Formats: sequence, structure tokens, C-alpha cells
Amino acid sequence: MSKSTILSGTDLSKKYGDLEVVKGASLSVKEGEFVCLVGKSGCGKTTLLSLLSGLEKPTKGKVNLDGREITASSEDELALFRRDNVGFIFQSFNLIPTLSAWENVALPLFPLKMTNEERCKRATELLGKMELGHRIEHLPSALSGGEKQRVAIARALINNPKIIFADEPTGNLDSSTGDAIMDILNKLHKEEGVAILMVTHEDELAKTANRLIRMKDGEIMS
Repeated sequence: MSKSTILSGTDLSKKYGDLEVVKGASLSVKEGEFVCLVGKSGCGKTTLLSLLSGLEKPTKGKVNLDGREITASSEDELALFRRDNVGFIFQSFNLIPTLSAWENVALPLFPLKMTNEERCKRATELLGKMELGHRIEHLPSALSGGEKQRVAIARALINNPKIIFADEPTGNLDSSTGDAIMDILNKLHKEEGVAILMVTHEDELAKTANRLIRMKDGEIMS
């Protein structure tokens, strides 16, 4: 049975003043597919990821995400859609320093009608899967880089997303810790059926993906 397309971007361009960072890029991701967007630093990968995930609006082109054309949506509509449908993993972790590990993971649940006990239970279960059950009350300052990224992955999964956008998720980690994070992402993809679109400048990290898309100077090359 063929899988349906969960994400498609068509003829996407992004300009900042006179500088065109993304130039007519088109790509798609199917349900449960692991796709890596590869290219040198500064080639427009992160900007394209932001366009595809609804974090930024394109100057030109359209994005269809999980059956919805999102480029015409308002900022408030996009924020709600992202919260309920996608997960994000960032190179810099983006954890709130004053919140514990479980509170960071549970953060997307706070606008929902749930008790604090329900939020804590869900977050703790995910941190257990990340082998961080013993660190749930720790602040980010007390966690290693690898632990911070595992907290970020748990947060990305809290709303059971169909797709995760990962922007250089191993960029701030040493090689062995980065390998461990890649093992977690591959396991999520294979066992949970989560689609992943990952940005990286390292070909080695992309070797386990289903598909590699190469980018250069704002354009999709192959």
C-alpha cells in the first residue's frame, strides 16, 4: 500500500530585501518517511525548513502540510496548527532554563484542558523512553548536551505529531552523543512511524535516511 504525501512545498522562494535565500524549491515527504536535506552552511536549508514547517511565510510558493494549505493561514492559525500537528527539534535545544525537564516536555500541553498530573504523567512517560526518567525534575543547566536534546525530542513528541522537523539536531553535540541522538531518531521513524525532515550539513548523518535531498545556494540540486 503506497503512503500518502504528508508534506509538499511547491516553487518556494524567500527574499529578505534584495537577498533571495531560497529559490524556487520544491520537495515532498511521505507519511513515515525519513528525509534529509543536506548542504553546506548558509545554503538556505534552515530557511527552507522554516517555510515548510510554517515558522516563516514564503515570498512565493505554497506549502501543503497534513492535507492543509498553510501559506494563507494567519500567524495565530499557524501557531495552533504547529502545536497540534508537528514537532520541532532545534540545534540549540530551545529549552526554557527555569523549567524542569518534565515541564519543558509538557509545555505544549499547557493550553489544553488537562490536569497538571496528566501533563506530568505524559511527559514523564516520554522522558522514560528517552532514558531520562531519573532526570525529570532537573533544570536544563544540570543536564548534558545529549540529555538536553533528548528532552527536546520528548517535547517534539508530546502531541503525537505525524512529522518532526529537525534542524541540525546533532550540531552542538560531540560525535558519540550525536550518534546516540541519530539512533533515537531512526528508532522513532522505524517503530513509531513518524515522518522526519532533518536538516544537516553532514553527509554521514544522512546515510540512514530513506532519501537525501541536496541543496546549494538556495536551490534544490538533486
